[in-house]
Amino acid sequence: MRTEESERKTAPGFELGPIRPPSEAYSLLIRATRNCPWNKCLFCHCYKGTSFSLRSVEEIVHDIDEAREMRDYIVEASWRLGYEGDERLAAAAILSQPYGDACLHNVALFLYAGGKSAFLQDSNTLIMRTPDLVAVLRHLRDAFPDLERVTSYSRSHTAAHKTVEELKEIREAGLVRIHIGLETGYDPLLQYIQKGTTAAQQIAAGQKIVEAGFSLSEYVMPGMGGQAMAEGHVRETARVLNEINPEFIRLRSLHIKPTMPLWSHLQDGAFQLQSEDNVVREIAGIVERLDVTSYLKSDHILNLLMEIEGKFPEDKSACLAIIDGYLGLPDEERLNFQLGRRMGYYEELSDLEDSTRFDTVSEALQRIRERSDNVEEVIRRLKDRFI
Repeated sequence: MRTEESERKTAPGFELGPIRPPSEAYSLLIRATRNCPWNKCLFCHCYKGTSFSLRSVEEIVHDIDEAREMRDYIVEASWRLGYEGDERLAAAAILSQPYGDACLHNVALFLYAGGKSAFLQDSNTLIMRTPDLVAVLRHLRDAFPDLERVTSYSRSHTAAHKTVEELKEIREAGLVRIHIGLETGYDPLLQYIQKGTTAAQQIAAGQKIVEAGFSLSEYVMPGMGGQAMAEGHVRETARVLNEINPEFIRLRSLHIKPTMPLWSHLQDGAFQLQSEDNVVREIAGIVERLDVTSYLKSDHILNLLMEIEGKFPEDKSACLAIIDGYLGLPDEERLNFQLGRRMGYYEELSDLEDSTRFDTVSEALQRIRERSDNVEEVIRRLKDRFI
């Protein structure tokens, strides 16, 4: 189990939190708060066994300065290594070495990608006092003047309690994008998973964030309602998204591990998982109901169909066509694709046309059946690797 101390990586001089969104893979990571102030969601295991704490402005400023010193070290190294000031080549040289200092690795990755984005960790930076967050953002922008995007997570409950004026001040100080875990817009399900917010709060928070000028990413969790609440989950999630109209809608299909509180509900039968096919049908139900100008992304490896992507409304029919293409496959081909995706053989539906890969996965399916193993359970265990 994680502890607060085990999450804190101090060498050589700044902290790194445990997670960031996939879209921030190349961002400079600055830890503004530690862990999660709510930490009760049944589907989340990330911060369990930890306590939340605010970091002082002085601590965060120190970390920003440490990151800047590492940036300067890499820039200087680019000359010493004969790269004539090309910091990307110097960063690549550091990244090619065995993984050592996590902080230096993060700064090198940031520079290798162009040094244009930063992400404020951990789970809910907006919980900081507005003057403190503004001070941190201004220092970050001063230290890294080439930044084009600074982003952070927030909870809907927290954002709903900020005034639009506060949010505008934070936006003007340099925070560009806010990531929010919507998960679902269905109030009975929000209560069941102990999300600590309501659909009304999610709408209020999202509308305030958009009004204040932020790019807003809302994360939706297909499968979150299980079998019992799937219909309400689909209907109300689409309704809430339509009310908010965020810039991005990101799909994060549910997966449950033993380290999550929801696991016990699964084991005692109180929660029944949707099949992979029904999760895809849920996505279709949400997409069909969307009346937004958002960009839909399926940018997480847990999603079966990562190719579902596009700007709405113009790409809506193309997204539905991908789903129809999958659901229209014969049962055995759909199962082949499910296993092949989790084994790493397939990325898109068109990969099924590669006879070598298709035959390899078919042979794996046959071996599983010969052992009398449950194919769905094998796929579930393969998905464990992705969290």
